[in-house]
Amino acid sequence: MATGGNPIQAFEAVVLAAGSGSRFGGGKLTAAWDAGVLLEGALAAAFAAPVRSVTVVIGADAKAVAAAARDFDARAVIVHAADHAEGMGASLRTGIASLPADAAGAFVFLGDMPRAPHAVLQPMADAVNAGALAAAPVFQGRRGNPVLLSRELFPQLLSLTGDAGARGVLQALGDRLALVESPDDGVLFDVDRIEDLRK
Repeated sequence: MATGGNPIQAFEAVVLAAGSGSRFGGGKLTAAWDAGVLLEGALAAAFAAPVRSVTVVIGADAKAVAAAARDFDARAVIVHAADHAEGMGASLRTGIASLPADAAGAFVFLGDMPRAPHAVLQPMADAVNAGALAAAPVFQGRRGNPVLLSRELFPQLLSLTGDAGARGVLQALGDRLALVESPDDGVLFDVDRIEDLRK
């Protein structure tokens, strides 16, 4: 499925949307945001990326989140993380394990980060196509999300546990991690609590 462009390699997108949003009080990803719901911001970025598929990993609020994803774009591939309560590592494992065998890498978007700037996505893909093992956006010296992880990192991602996600994997890459300057702080903005919706 071609979406945002014609990738040199077959990249996929994974949207992590399995969390319970306990600090928010539940129902976070389907809370009102802009003209739709919060999850749609991450989905819009994922479908704008140079990828051939977008997989949404669901867990808590599974039916509502799956419905929101399908309503946004019927091409979304829905995967359920049975062990989602373990944390982000479980969701990421599930998403990566579900990808096609020939996937060259995966953009990983967080469902509660609705303002990821689309302008960073192609430069991130270009960096991995040029040989980086991963790419991440930065704003004012702070690394943010989404990230793009090459296939070479998949074995490490499939062994993740707990709630840390890919942070440790990225930290170990040194100069094999390409950093792409972001035009704004959308790569850092996430929604944890209800009051964050008003920021």
